[in-house]
Amino acid sequence: MPDISTPNLDYNDMVEAWDINDALMGGTLEMRRQGEIYLPKWPNEDPEGYKQRLSVATLLPSYEESIKQNIGRVFAEPTVLSQETPDKIKELAEDIDMEGDRLDVWAQQFFSIAFQYGLAHALVDYPRTDPETVKTRADEQASGSRPYVTMLNPRQVIGWKSKVSGGKVILTDLRVKEVIVVDGDDFGQTKIEQIRHIMPGKVEIYRRNTGNDGSASWAIHEEWETSRSDIPLVTLYTKRTGFMRGSPPLLNLALLNIKHWQSQSEQDNILHVARVPILSVYGLAEGQELTIGSSSAMSFSDKQKQGVEYTEHTGSAIGSGKTSIDDLENQMRQAGAKLLRAENTSTKSVDQTNEERMQENSPLYTMASSLEDALDNILQIMAEWIGESDGGNVDVRTELEVSSQTFDATAALAVQSLRQGGDIRQVDAVRALQALKFIDPDADTEVVIDELNNPSVTLTGNNNGNGQ
Repeated sequence: MPDISTPNLDYNDMVEAWDINDALMGGTLEMRRQGEIYLPKWPNEDPEGYKQRLSVATLLPSYEESIKQNIGRVFAEPTVLSQETPDKIKELAEDIDMEGDRLDVWAQQFFSIAFQYGLAHALVDYPRTDPETVKTRADEQASGSRPYVTMLNPRQVIGWKSKVSGGKVILTDLRVKEVIVVDGDDFGQTKIEQIRHIMPGKVEIYRRNTGNDGSASWAIHEEWETSRSDIPLVTLYTKRTGFMRGSPPLLNLALLNIKHWQSQSEQDNILHVARVPILSVYGLAEGQELTIGSSSAMSFSDKQKQGVEYTEHTGSAIGSGKTSIDDLENQMRQAGAKLLRAENTSTKSVDQTNEERMQENSPLYTMASSLEDALDNILQIMAEWIGESDGGNVDVRTELEVSSQTFDATAALAVQSLRQGGDIRQVDAVRALQALKFIDPDADTEVVIDELNNPSVTLTGNNNGNGQ
C-alpha cells in the first residue's frame, strides 16, 4: 500500500540513468561491486572464472574525467556578485549554507550534481524559531537567525505535486528523504531515515516506526508552520525533460563507457588465454609417459610420427578486439566534446551568425547561464527573508568566455573619437566600452559615469625640501 515514502512515477523513470552515473563515478571498485549488472556473465562461464575475470577488470574513467573537465570549464574563474548586491547578501554569501562554504565553492558542488544527474535542487530555508519569543522580523534578526541554502541531491526528492497558476507551473507539495544522525548514550550514534514533507506554510517530519509484530509504518514525528506561502525550492536543470525531471547530459558517453568496460574485460581475457601456448604431444605409445622440464629429456623413435609442439593463437581476434576498443574510445571522445559544439537549429541572419560566437550557442554555455539564473533566484529568496527588495546577481565566468576574450582596440578608438567629437553621449560611450569589455559589463553605467566625473582625491606630499 502506498505511503509517504512512495516515490513519484517520474522519479522512478529517472533512477536507472542515475544508477549508471553513480556506478561510473565510483570508479573501478564500484563497477566491480556492481558485478553482473554491468559485466554480464558469459553463458556456461564457470562462477570462479567469472569471479576472477571481474576481480582484474579495470575501468577507463572517460565519463568521470569528462564530468570534471566540463565543470572546470564552467568555473574558469570564481563566481562574483554584482556591485548592486546588498551588503547583507554579500555577508550571507560568505557562508551560504551555514556549513562554512562560500557561494563560489557551493555553486561548483551544486553544478556538479546537476551535471551528473541532469538536475539538482536547492532548498532555501530559515532556522526554526520560538513563536512565543520571535514575533517580528526585528525579533528574528535579534535572535541571530538568518536564511541559508540546503543542497539536495535529486535522489532525495522522491515526490512532488504542482499546479498551473497564471500560466506558470507552481510547486505545491514536496517530499524529501533525509538521513540524520542521533546521538545516543555512551558516545553511540544512530542513523535515522526520515521524510520531510513540505507544503506552503507548513512542514511535517515523518519517521518510520516499528510495531511489536515487526511491521514498519511511517508516522508524523513533528510538524510546524512557516511564514512562506510557497515552497522555496530552486531547481537547476542541465538537461530538462519535464517539470522536476532531468536526464544526465553525458548519458550517451556513460553507456559507451560501460560498453568499453565490458569490451576491455573480454580483451584482457583473450590476451590471457592467447599468451599461454598449448603443448601438444603426438605419436606416444599406449601407456607411455613423458616428463617435461628444463632438466629432463624426451626420446622418440620416429621423428616423422612422434614429437612435441606448442600451439599458439594466431592473434587475429586480438587485433580485431583492439580495433574495436580504439573505435569505442574515439566515440567516447566525440560524445564528451558535443557539449562544446554549437547547436544551430534556428534560422538566423548573416549578421547574427557573424556576431554570435560558437561557445555562446553551446549546451555547456547554456548550462552556465542556467546556473547563473538559479543562483540569482536563491539570493532573491534569501533577500526576501531578510527584508531586502533585491538579492543581486551572480556572474559565472566560463572558460569559453575567458579564453575567447579579445579587445577590439580599433572599435574602442572609434568610440573615443566619437565621444571627443561630441557625436555621442558619455553614457553611450560607456555602454559601448562595456559591450567591448574594456569596462566591466556588469558594472552600473551610472556609477561608472559618476566615478569618471568625480574621481577620488588622492593627497600626496610635496617634497620641496621643507617637509611641506
